[in-house]
Amino acid sequence: MRIGLLTEGGYPYAVGESGVWCERLVRGLGQHRFDLYAVGRPSAAGASLPLPPNARLVRAADPEGASGNLLERAALGTARAARRAYGRRDRRRFTEAYERLATGLCAEEAEGTGRARGVSTASAGSSGAADVGEPGGATAFAEGLYALAELARERGGLPGALRSDDAVRALEAACRAPGARRGAAAAGLPDHLAFAEHLEGVLRPLSLDWYEEDALGAADLCHAAAGGTTALPGLLAGHFFGTPLLVTEYGVQLRAHYLSAAGADRSAPLRTLLAALHGRLAAEVYRQAALLTPGNAHTRRWQERCGADRDRVRTVHPGMAADRFDGVGEDEESGDPATLVWVGRAEPAKDLVALLHAFAEIRTRQPDARLRIVTVPVRDPGAEPYLAQCRALAAQLFPDEAAGAHAVGENPVSFEELGGPEAPTLEDTYASGAVVVLSSVVEGFPAGLVEAMFCARATVSTDVGAVVEIIGGTGLVVPPRNPRALADACLALLRDPERRYRLGAAARARALELFTVEQNLAAFRGIYLELLSHAPVRHRPGDGALFAHPAEAHVPGSWTPRAVTAGTGAPDA
Repeated sequence: MRIGLLTEGGYPYAVGESGVWCERLVRGLGQHRFDLYAVGRPSAAGASLPLPPNARLVRAADPEGASGNLLERAALGTARAARRAYGRRDRRRFTEAYERLATGLCAEEAEGTGRARGVSTASAGSSGAADVGEPGGATAFAEGLYALAELARERGGLPGALRSDDAVRALEAACRAPGARRGAAAAGLPDHLAFAEHLEGVLRPLSLDWYEEDALGAADLCHAAAGGTTALPGLLAGHFFGTPLLVTEYGVQLRAHYLSAAGADRSAPLRTLLAALHGRLAAEVYRQAALLTPGNAHTRRWQERCGADRDRVRTVHPGMAADRFDGVGEDEESGDPATLVWVGRAEPAKDLVALLHAFAEIRTRQPDARLRIVTVPVRDPGAEPYLAQCRALAAQLFPDEAAGAHAVGENPVSFEELGGPEAPTLEDTYASGAVVVLSSVVEGFPAGLVEAMFCARATVSTDVGAVVEIIGGTGLVVPPRNPRALADACLALLRDPERRYRLGAAARARALELFTVEQNLAAFRGIYLELLSHAPVRHRPGDGALFAHPAEAHVPGSWTPRAVTAGTGAPDA
């Protein structure tokens, strides 16, 4: 099978968890051919991982518009501009398509729909735009999107047109039309210009040269490693060639947009338009995908809330390497029985402040307790101020304690960095304590929790994101922003070694059953075959004879001809 794998620039470029997952998928499913399409700027030009024999990098594009065929080592160019300036007919086509898209963006959702996906009930007027007050806004957005894609494919691209005066005027008219979103109606010219620039970046995949018979048109299946803009080329491949689209999301991009601090300085009308854009795009991806594979129930709920049909949603937990933690998980006696361990990125969403206050309560009831805060190195400059604030709070809550008049004081809370001399590896870190704590107020799929389970550690976690789904009944879960509840749960485990060992063993067994690389690969191996079995057969020149290699040829084992009975010509029974 030929898979067009759409990545976020994480693979074959060595950045992020997405790249690690793609690497395991490609190498683990060696019977399939993977054509890689990297959407997103790589960390450094040419700094890519070595590819296995069954994969090749066909195209790459970055958010600034650079795109090219890296397989042929061509220099990265800009996104294709129109082959020549638009004539009157093409300009009219663009304006009509853009008006349709803008109308769908600005449409207020009908009350009672409860979803981002609309129903095509609006009738087109003389201008071709639906009434923005009707629940056909999603339909209008989709029609405008595909019309723009068809124009871009025919004319060679449209990045300049998306920032033109025609585009800004069409957006302004849609914002001020009767029934438009209340927030959009208040947008001014600076908001329209800023939104047009953002929209051009989101729709830049429309101008790429990926929609040819020798590119995405040659794929049997498009597999997007994320939703949103990453899945947009797969959406267009389905529109142009009927290629089925599989979308895997381990974190919802729409949710990430809502939580992003990058737009804090934007005006309320601009935020309304941006939220509408990303919501409409997510809903269209979910509506057109042949199958959605969220990594957890938390992500699945987001997808269904945005209009995904639950019959086409199947949870596939992310696979993680478990063998590196075998030594820790098999040693029940490892770890200081009075030590709590926290591992993660130091950021406000992790709520280390609540953890420190909870530990202050723990110390009053168990004076020998200790807390190790092990931070993962990050390049975000905003992490340092928060970490400094937590260090100052720890120094205030726990003055250095000394055993006697001639001893040096020591703080019961230690701040360390993963990879440093005190915490060289994750295995050493988890092995050092009796209980692993997660104190977050916002989470998606906390991988650190699964790592602690692989290490057979009892856990205390806040009830956020996919925590309950991961833990099952193998750990204690408390409400977020509740230091007293967090302290009570930690003390319950610190004071009961037998319960700790029992929960830790159950946690390891659950993690090995649900969250390994092997189960992840097995799931996608079956999904690929299932999707291809429902797709129409497309024979291309050069592919060889149909059914030349039947499916049973790939079944493991040796096949030997049966003996023929002499003189009869019939095989032995």
